[in-house]
Amino acid sequence: MSTSLPVKLIEKQGWLEPIADQLQPTIAAALDDNGSIGNILHGTWLGHPLHAVLTDVPIGSWTAAAVFDLLERASGSTAMGRKADAAITFGLIGATAAAVTGLADWSKVGSDRPRRIGLAHGLLNIAATACYVTSLCLRRVHSRRAGRQFAMAGFMISNLSAYLGGHLVYHERIGVDHTAGYSPPKEFFPVIAESELSDNELRRVDADGMPVLLVRRGMRIYAIAETCSHRGGPLSEGQLQDTVVRCPWHGSCFSLENGKVVNGPAVHPQPVLEVRVRDGQIEVRGSTR
Repeated sequence: MSTSLPVKLIEKQGWLEPIADQLQPTIAAALDDNGSIGNILHGTWLGHPLHAVLTDVPIGSWTAAAVFDLLERASGSTAMGRKADAAITFGLIGATAAAVTGLADWSKVGSDRPRRIGLAHGLLNIAATACYVTSLCLRRVHSRRAGRQFAMAGFMISNLSAYLGGHLVYHERIGVDHTAGYSPPKEFFPVIAESELSDNELRRVDADGMPVLLVRRGMRIYAIAETCSHRGGPLSEGQLQDTVVRCPWHGSCFSLENGKVVNGPAVHPQPVLEVRVRDGQIEVRGSTR
């Protein structure tokens, strides 16, 4: 776990919890988990978290604006000033899209530590956005020096927020594939006697160190990674709906046929394993397709 000063400070901010308790269910309800809005915002259709894609827009735009502001101040060039104004405006548009997708992802964060850090990340982004909006207003009334000062404040705040965003990904594993650490066996590996697997049962087995979900549907046996790719939930404790399994933690639904995400918030598909029955034993291996 990180011991950086910003993270330590956020961990001590108990006032963030009541805000998170009220805000999370409201956002989740607004997204309609059974509809398409949540899937669009999470990036289920893209196969990649959409928020991470969109954050590059405000960060890149505001970095360019900082450079143009420095050039305007050094040279007095009105052209550089116009470019800075345009970059700030474009960054604000991108920040709006990034904020909406970020809220969607945060609404599915259950653990207290990453939830609190994610809320602080969002509040800092709001502060940075407010600075840039103020900066644009000041520029419009020809107070460019004050406008540049507010923009610089927004730039510093947004970079601190970006640091927290990186912490959420690399330390708290928000938005990463939680099945990536498992390797299915390359050769067929016996996991359970065929007689022990009942029809429509969600059965967790161990395949040479990899948790695997087995499901028998009539004459066919399916095998996919048992650990939900979204936040590591146990799919064996979920719900079976025809050939779709629903994670018990955040409701992500995966196809047993091909592991694809049927419904988010997950964006990463589940690894699918090949199955065979030999000498009364169910054996699995990594798919060679």
